Amino acid sequence: MTEPLQKKPYTAQEGRRSVRSFVLRQGRFTPAQQRAFDELWPRFGLEFQGEPRDFDAVFGRRAKRVLEIGFGNGEALRYAAAHDPERDYIGIEVHAPGVGRLLNGLAADGSDHVRLYHYDAVEVLEREIADASLDEIRIYFPDPWHKKRHQKRRLLKPEFAALLARKLASGGRLHLATDWRDYAEQMWEVLDAAEGLRNRAGPGGHVPRPAWRPQTHFESRGQRLGHEVFDLLYDRT
Repeated sequence: MTEPLQKKPYTAQEGRRSVRSFVLRQGRFTPAQQRAFDELWPRFGLEFQGEPRDFDAVFGRRAKRVLEIGFGNGEALRYAAAHDPERDYIGIEVHAPGVGRLLNGLAADGSDHVRLYHYDAVEVLEREIADASLDEIRIYFPDPWHKKRHQKRRLLKPEFAALLARKLASGGRLHLATDWRDYAEQMWEVLDAAEGLRNRAGPGGHVPRPAWRPQTHFESRGQRLGHEVFDLLYDRT
């Protein structure tokens, strides 16, 4: 079996950040997922190029754009794209099996207003996405790194919050979800203090799950374990 198309760039970039928010535990890569990379990547995939991207040219239109960081197996992104054809969607995920699964789903749905990166989200945000160019950013159930010694790997830190705020257009929205209370508390601490972001529910507040975010299998598993789910909405001021 050949390697997924986008796996190699990680090693080339490994020296850029000493602590990453992910570890590549790829799991089983099925023949169907490999075929998706072979056949569908040219249609839906974006190669990391390390310079600002012209998304009007990529999508062949001018539209508002939504970015989902760490889409997992793609349930939420696939659902959103199918129900919101007026906006363009960009997804970023480092784990190849989830990318392959979503590629197949997008092809089945005919969702040609979606493009995917199989790459590091911080690198993509910093180098390929223009400031003030996104209508919305979504981060659903990022790895909580729940062990104390691993929490330095958590994605939501002040410098990353500033990067997110910079990429959102005025009036844009940041939507996060987590089923770990201590991670929600860290998100509040960081994001409530971030310049240019306003918590729609007030400092330390969260909202019921919005209609645009489906309840995923991952979320359901957490609830069975007794985890409360927190949806945090921030507006770009």
